[in-house]
Amino acid sequence: MSEQNESENQIIQEDVVIDESEQLRQNLASCEDKLKRSLADYINLERKTKNDIQNGINEKLDRFMLQFLTVYDDLIRAKEVLKKENPDAQGLEGILKNIDSLLAEYGITPINALGEIFDPNLHEAIAIVSDDSLDDNTITKELRKGYISHNRTLRPTLVEISKKLQSK
Repeated sequence: MSEQNESENQIIQEDVVIDESEQLRQNLASCEDKLKRSLADYINLERKTKNDIQNGINEKLDRFMLQFLTVYDDLIRAKEVLKKENPDAQGLEGILKNIDSLLAEYGITPINALGEIFDPNLHEAIAIVSDDSLDDNTITKELRKGYISHNRTLRPTLVEISKKLQSK
């Protein structure tokens, strides 16, 4: 009987070892799953943080550029006045070319609106003219240049658009 008890004890011990081994495998699998989830959370947080930082930088740059563009508009108007009074306004033209290069270097491009169809994402209509020769909402005049920065409208172009006369 002693042999039988010993055999039964050995089987019980093997079952205990198997149960402990299975429990350890499950525990390991659970830890691996938690690690993978934590790593995924970290990667997502890192991505979100980078996006938030970039968006903050772009927002501040856009605000600065909006203020800068009003000064740029003033320089363009000054050049037009100087050209009427003094055809030799090369100094101011050189400054404006440098500013154009600077804007292009930072991904800020002008919106060319004249002759285009009005797009509320790019244009702001402030005047309407009646013209049967043009399609409705054709831009007939740019009153203030608009700009795009990194595929976002930095400042819409102020425009005059056409409407056809309605015949009765």
